[in-house]
Amino acid sequence: MTVSYDGVDVVHDAALQLRPGEVTALVGPNGSGKSTLLRTVARLQGARHGTLTLDSGTDDAADGFDLTARQFARHVALLTQGRPTPGGLTVRDVVEFGRYPYRGRWGQADAGGAAVVERVLVMTGVDGFADRAVDQLSGGQLQRVWLASCLAQETGVLLLDEPTTYLDLRYQIELLDLMRDLADDGGIAVGVVLHDLDQAAAVADRIALLDSGRIVADGAPEDVLRPERLSQTYGIRIEVETDPLTGRLRTRAIGRHHSRSERLHSSS
Repeated sequence: MTVSYDGVDVVHDAALQLRPGEVTALVGPNGSGKSTLLRTVARLQGARHGTLTLDSGTDDAADGFDLTARQFARHVALLTQGRPTPGGLTVRDVVEFGRYPYRGRWGQADAGGAAVVERVLVMTGVDGFADRAVDQLSGGQLQRVWLASCLAQETGVLLLDEPTTYLDLRYQIELLDLMRDLADDGGIAVGVVLHDLDQAAAVADRIALLDSGRIVADGAPEDVLRPERLSQTYGIRIEVETDPLTGRLRTRAIGRHHSRSERLHSSS
C-alpha cells in the first residue's frame, strides 16, 4: 500500500502479512507511519494504491476494499486511539455495539450474541462493572471496554493501535497476555502498534519496523531488533540484550546522562 495525505505520500509501498495464530507488532518512531498503515488496513484511511486481501486459506480470498462495511466488520476489528466517551450508556451497552455486523437492518435478534458479550466482558475484566455508566470510568477501564467491544465482533483479524495507552502496569501485562491467548488459542491474526520495544519483543511473533513511512525490517524479533538498526532508525544509541530470566530481548536507549554515568563508572 501507498498512503497519501494532501498529495504527499506518508506510507510508501508497504507490504504486510497478518497471519492466523500470530501477533505482528508495528514499531518505529513517531511519524513513521505505523498507525496510518494500521488504519488503512482497517479501511479508516484510504490508500492511494494497493491491495487488501482477506485470505481464509481456501479458494475464496476476498478483496477487502470491495466488501460492504458490515461484511468487512465480520472479518476485521480495530481498537483505535482516543475513542470518544459516549454519554448515557452502560459498559454492557458499549460492548454490545460490537455485535452490529450480525444484526439485520432492522435490528433483528442476534442469535448467540448475548453469550458472546458475557464471555468478552469476563475476558477483559470489565464484568464487575458491566452496568456502570461508561462516563464514570477511568481511561484505563474505558480502554478495556472498547477492547471488549472489538472482541464481541468475533473477527479473524484484530488490529490494535497503541492499546496499552492509559493502562497501568498490571493491565498492560494482562492485555499483552490476552493478545497471545487470542493468537495461540483462538487462531486470530493480531496486528498491534506498540511504542515499547520490550513489549513488542515479549508478545510478537513478528515485528515490522517502520521509518519515514517505509517498512525497513520485517521478521522475527531477534532479526529486527538489532542495536545498529534501531539506533539508526530512532536516532539514539540503543543497546539490545537477552534477559537472563525470561530469555527475551530487552532494549535500552542511552541518553546523555546514561553516557555520563558510564564514563564516570569506567574512570573509577
